[in-house]
Amino acid sequence: MVVSCSARVVALFAIFFLATGVFAQSVPISGIDYRELKVPQPTESPGRIEVVEFFWYRCPHCYALEPALDAWLAQQTADVRFRRVPVIFGDHWEIDARILYALEAIGEAGRLHRPLLDAIHEQGGRKLNDKAYVKWIADWLLKQRVDMLRYNDAVNSPAVREKVKRAAEMTWVYGIEGTPTFAVQGRYVVSSPPGDRRAILVITDYLIRQSRAQLARK
Repeated sequence: MVVSCSARVVALFAIFFLATGVFAQSVPISGIDYRELKVPQPTESPGRIEVVEFFWYRCPHCYALEPALDAWLAQQTADVRFRRVPVIFGDHWEIDARILYALEAIGEAGRLHRPLLDAIHEQGGRKLNDKAYVKWIADWLLKQRVDMLRYNDAVNSPAVREKVKRAAEMTWVYGIEGTPTFAVQGRYVVSSPPGDRRAILVITDYLIRQSRAQLARK
């Protein structure tokens, strides 16, 4: 799905309103608006500011955030690198992690991430049990002209298993309790504030600026 210019403008206005309204009189506070890890974690982007979204394909809150997130990503500078890590609390969540990493492995994640999210939440995929969900995903991918031999090989590959294992470790190390949750520079963790989940992007922007200043001092 292509986000229209008007939709982008609306989303950017929403982010601007939050930035000027929610935090006009104070900056985000550690321990309240975000938390710092006692032991900072390594990132995959040396010299850049890494932002990780811990998410789940079947999470309605992640899906609701997606339009504002798309607009937010479009305004980020080259020194910011964004990536998604699927949360894994058990086998139920591992299914979606394998889907994401298999699509990345065959070069289809960029093309299909948003259409897949739309399908899961608008065409009933989210309501299926795990076995039916896996079949539904396969049928949907086939309709998108995905090479299913390559996809199935990737789903069961050692490389994908290793990434799933790493995602489970990160879920635990970062203390993730729900989705969406953002992590900045392997150090700061931001969950969706009550009331308006889009404020997570405003807090993340603040932490990006903090991280940028820290990198400049090194």
